[in-house]
Amino acid sequence: MTERTQIKAGFMPLTDCASLVMASVLGLDQQYGIELVLSREHSWSGMRDRLVRGELDAAHVLYGLLYGVEMGIGCAATPMAVLMNLSRNGQAVTVSRALAEQGVTSLEALADLVRRSGRRPVFAHTFPTGNHAMFLSYWLAAGGIDPLRDAELVTVPPGQMAGSLAAGHMDGFCAGEPWSGNAVLDGSGVTLTVSQDIWPDHPGKALGARADFVDANPDASRALVAALLEAGRWIDESDAHRAAAAEVLASPAYLNTDMQAILGRLQGQYDDGLGRHWRDPDPLRFFADGDANFPWLSDGMWFLTQQRRWGLLREDPDYAALAARVNRIELYREAALLAGVAAPSATMRSSVLMDGKVWNGLDPHAYAHSFAIHRLAPGGA
Repeated sequence: MTERTQIKAGFMPLTDCASLVMASVLGLDQQYGIELVLSREHSWSGMRDRLVRGELDAAHVLYGLLYGVEMGIGCAATPMAVLMNLSRNGQAVTVSRALAEQGVTSLEALADLVRRSGRRPVFAHTFPTGNHAMFLSYWLAAGGIDPLRDAELVTVPPGQMAGSLAAGHMDGFCAGEPWSGNAVLDGSGVTLTVSQDIWPDHPGKALGARADFVDANPDASRALVAALLEAGRWIDESDAHRAAAAEVLASPAYLNTDMQAILGRLQGQYDDGLGRHWRDPDPLRFFADGDANFPWLSDGMWFLTQQRRWGLLREDPDYAALAARVNRIELYREAALLAGVAAPSATMRSSVLMDGKVWNGLDPHAYAHSFAIHRLAPGGA
């Protein structure tokens, strides 16, 4: 059967769609014998539905969303594939200026306000099973705030975050750039933490597809991964390339926002909105010599542990077997070879998160059940 050469790929208007956009703009897809047809999506739920229905072949997508679809959380279970990690780091938690002016300029201050007032602050994330929901809940819980009892969590598309914060519809949000940066620039928001301080070098968006598409189009899938590796390498090569990517992303076809709102944090230059400026040593990365792209099994398993922790999964799955099925590591290694990118021989990695807990994928059941604040449903406790 002839494989697809034209691949319709969805993206959300976020800075970390840059590899997909630049692979198309620079013609890197054609170098590998495929043609990318990009489709700008408006919400993660809409993208999920179009991916599942086959209207999209692949997508720049939340890692946790793909695992949620695989497990049938909030939708019919559909076998999915993670082909690569598109980025790492570069998300943020931002609160309203009004809340910051009440003294909430840290997680500790937020926890103190919740304890003293009993008020449930409203925080937005971008999708219930997605990265931002899991990072936000982890961050709140690390400060002693139960995200389901002490706060109200709502879902808002990323492009609407800054506007909703400015309008007073919520107290804060966790989302990808440039929307936290936009909130700081327009004066409505104050960034309290960046995601790399929650989980250093965490996985960002993934390149996702339905499993049946990958199975039917293995050569095209390898070509797509190789082209995106080339694009990530090009972006990370210099600040000049990052500036060029920011200019492309700012256009109406992609993010439709001011280039400067993208460029600062894309280059690691942060302003928290309260006068603190810093250059982050490890901001949003698209390549990092290939380290940012490998689809570690332990990364996928982490999202499952958090979905279990918060009651989205009623039982503990076979974490390792599930991740080995979803994350197409061998296909990635073959694509990396095509692009001349080194790939590790291991499939797990070790990380230390903000609360000092070590995550290495070796005992996911114990990890999921080790948190003092949780919503573990009956089954496998």
